[in-house]
Amino acid sequence: MPDRRSFITGLFALGLCPSVTWADAGSPAFLSAARKPDGSYALFGISEQGRTIFEIALPGRGHAAAAHPRRPEAVAFARRPGNFAMALDCRNGETKAVLHCPKGRHFQGHGAFSEDGSLLYTAENDYDHARGVIGIWNADQGYKRVGEFASHGVGPHDLKLMPDKKHLVIANGGIETHPDSGREKLNIPTMKPNLAYVTLDGALVEMVELPQAMHKSSIRHLSLGADGTVAFAMQWQGDINNAPAMLGLHKRGEEARLLEAPDNEQRVLQGYVGSVALDMEQKLLAASSPRGGVVHQFDTDTGEFLGAIHEEDVCGLAIRDHKLVRTSGMGIVCLSEDMAGTQMDKMRVTHRYQWDNHLIPIG
Repeated sequence: MPDRRSFITGLFALGLCPSVTWADAGSPAFLSAARKPDGSYALFGISEQGRTIFEIALPGRGHAAAAHPRRPEAVAFARRPGNFAMALDCRNGETKAVLHCPKGRHFQGHGAFSEDGSLLYTAENDYDHARGVIGIWNADQGYKRVGEFASHGVGPHDLKLMPDKKHLVIANGGIETHPDSGREKLNIPTMKPNLAYVTLDGALVEMVELPQAMHKSSIRHLSLGADGTVAFAMQWQGDINNAPAMLGLHKRGEEARLLEAPDNEQRVLQGYVGSVALDMEQKLLAASSPRGGVVHQFDTDTGEFLGAIHEEDVCGLAIRDHKLVRTSGMGIVCLSEDMAGTQMDKMRVTHRYQWDNHLIPIG
């Protein structure tokens, strides 16, 4: 009679063993990096109810993470000037791989998986040549680096897989940095941000550039609608008293649309949007400013400003089942009941952690 090990081996050979999924890690709805009360850092899985499901220690402050589309695995990225990227098994906290940039490169805090999860794309800075690079890593071969291509700009930050699963959109922030200079920005007078749409092997298919008067608006973060609409959030590198619109919407083949709140509300942003969330079905665009302690909401059809939610040090945003979820550096995880700009909270949980900039949806 075959023993259990032989039986399981046979199932694997026949391809009958069930694959491991996010349910095996407790079915988290979101990922977020945070600082703990003792000063250490971790990546957390967060439930739909705002509770923590797991935590995995990080070697330093995290920024964003990329959630694998099929298995309970995430790649956590450092906040600049940190430079780690770690593939983590979210079931047990084990490090599956540590990614190392080639010499002269620096991770930029964000990455995106291909549709099947076999490849990971990472935003990188080729700092000696002041150009952006997208690294390609084979997730099924221990995150072996298998290629790269130009980001078609300087200072790539966020990047997303488009809904057609055949293209990436890249937020080239336009800012030149170098690790020898810490977080100093080296080219503000000449910076030139853009949105670049590329094939999965890096061929440029469309580029969106801002008007010259907005060349100091660093395009940083992205959110996608199912119809291919891209929401982009910007951070102004000039005098904040002269800050222009900090939000835009774009669809391939069309002109970008800029969205701006009334003057008194726009000034609250202090020229800085930290995260953005888009729900085209609900015609909602939400954008957070931790500096202003506010979330702005807009109607995506009309561009109308719907209102503001005030929350100290708010930054992380995500939309789940057409409801807006936000996190803050004060430990808040909050779900808004409605999408019309009022502060009616269906769920509000306070933790002892300082949530970092991004709330990453899973699934």
